[in-house]
Amino acid sequence: MTAANLLSDRRAILLLGLLAALAAAPLAAGDYALSILITVLLQAYLGMAWNVMMGFAGQFSLGHALYVGLGAYAGGALFAHFGTPPLVGALAGMVVSAVAGSIIGTLGFRFKVMGVYFALLTIAFAEFTRVLFDHWNWVGASSGLFLPVSHSVNDDFWNLRGSATMFYYVILGMAAAAFLFSRALLGRRIGYYWQAIREDQDAADALGIDVFRAKMVAVIISASMTSLGGLFIAFYNNNLYPESIFSMHRSIELMLGTIIGGIGTLFGPILGAVALTALGEALTVIGAHIGIDGVKQIAYGVCLMVILAFRPGGLWPWLRHRLRLDGGRR
Repeated sequence: MTAANLLSDRRAILLLGLLAALAAAPLAAGDYALSILITVLLQAYLGMAWNVMMGFAGQFSLGHALYVGLGAYAGGALFAHFGTPPLVGALAGMVVSAVAGSIIGTLGFRFKVMGVYFALLTIAFAEFTRVLFDHWNWVGASSGLFLPVSHSVNDDFWNLRGSATMFYYVILGMAAAAFLFSRALLGRRIGYYWQAIREDQDAADALGIDVFRAKMVAVIISASMTSLGGLFIAFYNNNLYPESIFSMHRSIELMLGTIIGGIGTLFGPILGAVALTALGEALTVIGAHIGIDGVKQIAYGVCLMVILAFRPGGLWPWLRHRLRLDGGRR
């Protein structure tokens, strides 16, 4: 057996072990622990969605909360007003988010808006949409949109009404699917195109790669995936407010885990979500005891500076080397 085969087997065993542990977690976890696990998986899923655009294709978006909000409101409003099943609402949210991403991408890529200026463009669209929804009465405006809650004791997967355990398995399935989908994308031609564009766009263009088309595909896929995360948030929380769902804070939190874990890697968003959620929960408890506001935000900033200074590639590349999993896929 070759070293490559041994490495592949070790990765498969670790991945299957992690999945088995997560699948069995509700059997031992209490309500609080289960809510933490749901938060970790949600952050991991959203981080993987953002990673497609930034980590794979190198297009920096600071307004990804736009797609979270569009997915949340599309599914939530259709369900609240017409009783439309979440699956249909998910498709509507993906279409709306894909269109919004296409508009931003077309404006940015056709007019050569790159780097920090493209990031500012994404923020502008997210803020414009937040203000629009804040004054749109059909979705509750600033008063918020509230989803009807079922009082049935049985889990209703079709309408996403049920227990925390049901929501846990839904987000676990979404995160696992996002991981496998991201892995498949990296192994296809479009994945290699994205990595070439990320490293040197001019060189990729000189090699004959259709840079505009490749970047648009990345934006549309990332936006559509992110909108599904927004739909989950809507049905899990049962309420939506423009100020929170479209907020800049959500965009930063969404990408921070991936930056800490490792941009452009497969396991980075997962590891970053675990580290960030654990840190956030610990700081919430500490902040409540010492009575100082903003401890979490300050610690997030310090943590990010430490990672950028000592592990600029993120935690996963370092951990991967320590576990002797280097080489091949990430």
